[in-house]
Amino acid sequence: MSGAQAPIPKPRSDLGIRTFSGVVMMLVAAGAIWIGGPVFAIFIALITVGLLYEWTKLVLGLTPKLVARFVWIMGGLAYVGLATAFLVFLREFAEIYILLGLVGLVISTDTGAYFAGRTFGGPKIAPAISPSKTWSGLIGGMTASALFLSILGHNTEGFALWQPLTGAGLAIVAQAGDFFESWMKRRAGVKDSGNLIPGHGGLFDRADGLIAVLCVTALLVVLLQMTGQP
Repeated sequence: MSGAQAPIPKPRSDLGIRTFSGVVMMLVAAGAIWIGGPVFAIFIALITVGLLYEWTKLVLGLTPKLVARFVWIMGGLAYVGLATAFLVFLREFAEIYILLGLVGLVISTDTGAYFAGRTFGGPKIAPAISPSKTWSGLIGGMTASALFLSILGHNTEGFALWQPLTGAGLAIVAQAGDFFESWMKRRAGVKDSGNLIPGHGGLFDRADGLIAVLCVTALLVVLLQMTGQP
């Protein structure tokens, strides 16, 4: 009998379940946004509660100090609260394509970053925080987001230079939101913020980039209003 060791089987890919659950998430979110009214209100309320629950679980792993936990939880209320409140504002007082556009922008960023990173690889951005994130992935995400916003703008208001520039800039914001959550998980010693979504982890794992984009966009809107810009 040969003494050669049997080859170690490769881990089974979860691409199928990730794709399926991702499609379901997008359909549910897009449907709630499109229907609006009580359906959208209930959807946002449930998402907000779920995000704050996962945020609180991460905070409890971040630090044992009560004061620090309180500060972090209050920060989470502000961070998540601003994002979800801005979602409601956009749905009620803006054209629906703007809200759908922000969601699509984040999806484009994630998709572009994933395929560019897998295709080109290269140097990591911050391996101690997120080992899979590469500079090529960031550039791919920026490119995809810029292209998406340009196409959306062309088909709604007409193309303008600010659209691809804004898309690329918000892609950086989305990736920063991803890194921020990855840092929290590293500090808390967990892989995912939760296990609600098969193949994706928790709500915060899926919404980290969108929350950052919504917060930054909301602050930019306030700043423009204060300076009298249209």
